Amino acid sequence: MHLAYPAVLAALLFAVGVYGVLARRNAILVLMSVELMLNAVNLNLVAFDVWLRDALHAGQALTLFTIAVAAAEIGIGLAIVLMVHRNRGTSDVDRLRDTAEHPATDTDTTPDTTTDPDATPRPGTAPHAGPNDEKAEAAA
Repeated sequence: MHLAYPAVLAALLFAVGVYGVLARRNAILVLMSVELMLNAVNLNLVAFDVWLRDALHAGQALTLFTIAVAAAEIGIGLAIVLMVHRNRGTSDVDRLRDTAEHPATDTDTTPDTTTDPDATPRPGTAPHAGPNDEKAEAAA
C-alpha cells in the first residue's frame, strides 16, 4: 500500500476541519470540525503503523487512546454548549466571544445591606430595603 493515499486523504480531512473551526459560528459545528481533525490524525497514525510494520502496533494503540479522549471531549464540549445555549439563548461563537470581552457594567454599586449587615451605604444613597423592612412598614 502506498503511504501517499491515506496521507493525502488525512491532509484533506484536516484542512476541511481547520476551515470548519475558523469559518463556522455555531459551536456544535466547531466541535464537529475538531472531531474531523482528530480523525485525520487517527488516519495518519494507522497508515504509518501499517507502513512501518510495527510489531507492537503502537500507532493503532495510540489511535484507540485518541478515540477515547475524543469521545470524552465531545461529551464535555456538548454539555458546555448546551448549558451556554440554555443560559444565553444562543450558541453563536462570535456572540459568546463578544460578551466575554465586553462584560456588562453594573451601574448600581451601592452595598447590599440585606445580605451584608456590616455594609455601610455611601453618602447620598439610600440603603436597599430588605423583605423584613417591608413587613415592618406594613405592620406600622
